[in-house]
Amino acid sequence: MRYILSLSYDGSAFCGWQIQPSSPSVQQCLEEALGKLCGGVISVTGAGRTDTGVHAAGYVAHFDLTGSLPFEASDFCYKLNAILPRSIVVHGVFPASDDFHARFSATQRSYTYFIHRKKDPFVAAYSWQCGFPGLDFDAMNAACPYLLGTHDFSCFEKTGGANKTSLCTVTEAFWAPYVPTHVSLMCYGRAEEEGVIPETSGHPRPDKREGPIACDGRGRSEAEAVSGIIPSSGENPPYWYFRVSADRFLRNMVRAIVGTLIEVGRGKHDPAWVKELIETGSRGDAGESVPGHALFLSKVRY
Repeated sequence: MRYILSLSYDGSAFCGWQIQPSSPSVQQCLEEALGKLCGGVISVTGAGRTDTGVHAAGYVAHFDLTGSLPFEASDFCYKLNAILPRSIVVHGVFPASDDFHARFSATQRSYTYFIHRKKDPFVAAYSWQCGFPGLDFDAMNAACPYLLGTHDFSCFEKTGGANKTSLCTVTEAFWAPYVPTHVSLMCYGRAEEEGVIPETSGHPRPDKREGPIACDGRGRSEAEAVSGIIPSSGENPPYWYFRVSADRFLRNMVRAIVGTLIEVGRGKHDPAWVKELIETGSRGDAGESVPGHALFLSKVRY
């Protein structure tokens, strides 16, 4: 019987998803935990590789058992999470057809990269402090349409990759501002900007449609309920994210794309430079890869 696992993980302490001979991986932790829970050796197949330090908020994997689960699904998840380290959480386990494959059945994957423009100790672990002055996000967004469609993305691929093809079909790419939840809830870092001191009482009630994260009747924010991302306001928002979706990604591709778009934002190149890179450029021509700790695999679609 084949089963699907829905999970999330903090990749800070891992060498990535895939098992490596001398470093801890997410795949290894899952296989060891499943082995303890079900008995025997269990192989887990994931939706794709993630690099060292990269996180996943909507990851999918599958595994096979000779029979059914040894416990009810809810109890199985509870026991599995008790064995797994704090950095990995399994949201659910579901039966799947025998032809389902976590990697090859996927039709789209989405990645999200977070940056912040000012020092903030509360986002530093999961966002890159990008302090380049005068970063032009309009220009960066103007370059994004050149990524859309089916192209050879070898200019963004880490050298030494063993992919049979560098063709990928990108369906979504954009930059957008957001406000981290701790800022929204506590007005952290905004008093000086607004010229006021936040009150220590009378907190807004989202369920009463008060405050910057007012919720609908189901308790979700109006902006983006699933991810908790809330649009920012102002001429120069300090927090931004980049979202890109495609049928597949090459090794280091997203981090190289972000680094390339940053070059556009700094005014070193026009937005159309991205089109030239894709058509005739090599990896050495594109921008540098940005750090991996701010990258999340945010959704896998089937």
